[in-house]
This record gives sequence, structure tokens and C-alpha cells, in this order.
Amino acid sequence: MLNEHAKELIAKLDLELVPVAIKFSHNVPEGYDHSNKRLAFCGYLKDVQVEQKSYYIKTTDDACLGKCVLGAEPFEEKCQAGLVGFERSFWRTPAANARLYHEITTLKAGCCNYVTFSPVAECSFDPDLILFVVPTDKAALIMRATSWVSGDVWESRSSVALSCAWLYSYPYVTGKVNFCITGMHYGLARQHLYPAGLHIISVPYQKIDEMISGLDEMDWVYMAMRTDEEGKKIAQAVDRKLALLADTAQAFDFSERCRHAEG
Repeated sequence: MLNEHAKELIAKLDLELVPVAIKFSHNVPEGYDHSNKRLAFCGYLKDVQVEQKSYYIKTTDDACLGKCVLGAEPFEEKCQAGLVGFERSFWRTPAANARLYHEITTLKAGCCNYVTFSPVAECSFDPDLILFVVPTDKAALIMRATSWVSGDVWESRSSVALSCAWLYSYPYVTGKVNFCITGMHYGLARQHLYPAGLHIISVPYQKIDEMISGLDEMDWVYMAMRTDEEGKKIAQAVDRKLALLADTAQAFDFSERCRHAEG
């Protein structure tokens, strides 16, 4: 479960659109109301951000292909044959479209029957995913936090169609943080959920603790980019230290970094 300190750190990001915690479950989630809204799966994220209240859906409530990504129903053969994306001119040939169904990650059939959504601030469960919809400056901060401990290289895997697979099932199964850019994906764009150019970042449960550690420990503004006098002095101290370390005989303490001007 997200503790209060984690929620406070996420709240400090001061986001216009609230981050949303998500839980996949086989059984009915106790203590949550069932939403009676029938939306495309990606629409529930925006709905929770607007309404700012928690609820669950049945996977079969989805009005698009999210239910297939979540393993509630099989994809129709015409989709897997590449005919739908070909006719909608997403790809040059059905074969190019058909590749998508060999690339995407889906949940096993029947394992996920319900999905719970909650604004992070009121989340009372261990999230399987936390999704952020943010401008680039906030995205850079969140992504840096997700690699603060591991040093994982950032990557974005997505496609013109089925962005839900890349934002929900792919991070959950692989444990990799993933992001998409609004305006680049058919389903999201068709529903006019967000303006173009925002990052939708999906942080799976395997990376949430690292993200929280990063937000807690790292400098949110790069030292070299601080404009205050103290920041400039610290940056100069860093440069002096690095100049000394060009001499390989110079001792280096891995537990210390310049955090004060006198460093």
C-alpha cells in the first residue's frame, strides 16, 4: 500500500491531472463501487482524473479492445489478420498490421476480471500500476526517479493502435516503465481525451518503490541548472572536485557528493 510519505512526494509534483493508481483483480474488489460508465478502456483514466473518485469496472465493461488486452475476450480474427488496421490505413499491408498482435503483451485469459482505479491521493491498495499524464518537464523528473537506483535506460514502446496494451499490460508483465505521447495514437486521439504532446507514463509495481526513493533522495533541479547563488557555488565545488579526480591517485569517497557550497 502507498504510505502517506509516498503520497506526499507524488503530491509535491503539483500535477494538473491527478496520477491514478490501478489494480487488476480476479475477484470483485471489496470496498469499491462499480462504475456504470461504458467507455473505451483508456477513457477511464481521464474519467478518474476528472471525477477524482475511486471505482472499479468489469473488464467486459470496456467499449473498445481493452477487454482483449486484459484477457477478458479474444481478439477477433479480422483484427489479428491485420484487416482492420489495413482498412483504416494505419499500415501499408495487412501483414504489417498483423505483426502488432505478435508484439503486444496481453494478460492471460480469465485472470483479470476487474480493474480498480483510484486517484493516488486516496489509494488504499497496493497499485499494480501508477499512471501519470504530464508535460515534458514533469515527465523528465518522474522518469529520472524511476531509474534513480537501477540506472535503467528509458524507453518507449508503442504503436499507432492498441496504446492500452503498451500502457497497461506491457508494464505490468515486463516490469518496465513505459510511456506514450498523446496525439500519436489512434484510439486516444479519436476520443479527444488529452491535448497532443503530453507524456502518459506507466510505472508498474516493480518500479514504484524506486520511483519514490528517487523523488525522496534526488535533486529535483539539476545542480548545474540552478540559478540561485547557493546552487552556483555548489556547481563550482563539483567542478573543482571533478578536476581533482582527473588524477587517478586522488582518493574518492563513493558515499560523498558535493551537496554544499563548501564541498
